[in-house]
Amino acid sequence: MTYEAWSPLFLGMVLSIFLANSVQWLMYRERIYGLYTFYTLTWAFYFVVNHFALPYNIGNFYKLVLSYTGYILYLELAKLFLNLKDRPRFTRWVVIVQWMLVFYCLAKTYIYLFTDFWQTRLHNILLQPVRIALLSVGAYVVYSFWRSKDMVARFFVAGTASLLINHSITTILLIRSPTFSQSLPFWQHPDLFVQTGVVLDLIFFSLGISYRHRREAIRKAVVEKDLEREREQRHRENLENDLVLQRMQQEKTEVQMRALQSQVNPHFLFNGLNTLSSLIDEDPRQASEFVDELSNVYRYLLRSNENELVTLSDELRFIRSYFHLLQTRFGHSVSLQETVSDANQTALLPPLTLQLLVENAVKHNIILPDQPLQIRIRTTSQDLLIVENNLQRKNLRIESNGVGLSNIDTKYRLLNQPAPLVGEADGWFQVILTLLKLPESQVVKPVGHRHE
Repeated sequence: MTYEAWSPLFLGMVLSIFLANSVQWLMYRERIYGLYTFYTLTWAFYFVVNHFALPYNIGNFYKLVLSYTGYILYLELAKLFLNLKDRPRFTRWVVIVQWMLVFYCLAKTYIYLFTDFWQTRLHNILLQPVRIALLSVGAYVVYSFWRSKDMVARFFVAGTASLLINHSITTILLIRSPTFSQSLPFWQHPDLFVQTGVVLDLIFFSLGISYRHRREAIRKAVVEKDLEREREQRHRENLENDLVLQRMQQEKTEVQMRALQSQVNPHFLFNGLNTLSSLIDEDPRQASEFVDELSNVYRYLLRSNENELVTLSDELRFIRSYFHLLQTRFGHSVSLQETVSDANQTALLPPLTLQLLVENAVKHNIILPDQPLQIRIRTTSQDLLIVENNLQRKNLRIESNGVGLSNIDTKYRLLNQPAPLVGEADGWFQVILTLLKLPESQVVKPVGHRHE
């Protein structure tokens, strides 16, 4: 059986691989499929040229161009199969070899088409180092990557090894017989081993590309699944955050309503009106002042919910009006002392904080001429506000309506600020609060003035 009987079989196999890969290239439009399609097409043309009885130099010229084009495309495929991004030196080496093949192909084209040097014995001698160099390149690739754990790289190495083995056999046959007859038995024909190596190489490359595509599809599916899970998680977190925000808003509204109900205290209004009623007959001038201060107090109370924060100076202005009402009622049995630095006048705190603390002190302590209640409001260099009173608790427990200190604590918690510190020291009851600071561009408008 001669080589000519086997050659159509190899050609049919290469064309089948070419057609199958062309369909994949049209479907996926990936660069690796495009390169591999040109690679298989190049070897298909090489196999076709073998069927024509061309002059020796013309036939070798076609084989030269086609085979070395195949080698250049092979090295380009190596960059994709072996994932050489992490090996820049190896990538540069591959590019250098590709350019050397281009220049060699141009030189040989000139020799075959425009000189007679291809007919000399020296030409045949010089061919052997080139063939050995090509075999060395393939051997280096196999040696560098045969231990790779990447399955795609293993398919590439297997294809390279099959090409290398068959080309080695071809080189040995050509060294033994530089010119060969078409009538040689098939197992002695160099082109048989060239084509066997190419077909095995193409088969392994096809398996590697298929495995690579399957692996990428699985990876994309996993990534899509992870993204979907992440989107669901974020959606769930957003829903939870919305619920928390709604809960906080609802709680804030409830706190404000409770505070407003506490501030417009019927008992306070009743006591204020009784005091006013007695002053009208006893001291009309003082009654007029009392009405003005009472007006300021209730104006501030009704407008306090417009801002989440007010300046300390506004709170102090309000507490002076509020304390004027208390002093009108209790006389010199209650006193207020302010020690607030100028730097803290623009500091911020929730509205009605001072009123709740002063009201708390009045509610729970004895207020008599011989047991006066002393209330002090002072600031520290650490931007802390201290509201304190001397302890002289009433013997009877006064029922609390749930506002006061708990109200202030809730407001600070809603503002994500440290909770107020409550304690006793040296006979004084103390509440320590943190004063807040805002940039100058975020000024809080005043809440209620005496003459508006």
